[in-house]
Amino acid sequence: MKKVFALVLVLCSPAAFAQDKPPPTVGGKPLVQIKPKEAAPKEPKARPQSIAVRMQACLEIDDETKERLDCFDAIFPPKPKARVPAPKAVTDCTFFKEEDARLKCFNGFADKLPKPAN
Repeated sequence: MKKVFALVLVLCSPAAFAQDKPPPTVGGKPLVQIKPKEAAPKEPKARPQSIAVRMQACLEIDDETKERLDCFDAIFPPKPKARVPAPKAVTDCTFFKEEDARLKCFNGFADKLPKPAN
């Protein structure tokens, strides 16, 4: 029994000594564990541009070029059909299979848009 008591005393004494020491200091000030900062609030997302503004931006690209058609196709992805009636809305331009016809259709609608007030 004395051996068990001596063993417990030996094992617990370093913990008791460690508690008696003051915390480590740097420049006379105790070290403090700092928690990581919370993530800063994200800035509000910019409001997406309207379709009209994006279409008018496509008009700044040279006319009759693949780049201008790609710009329009990014707004309205093509969905070709075999027979296409006369377009009544800009989304109807996506049904033209031929690139030239699709570009002329988009240009017609984009030219009619009123200029945005900045």
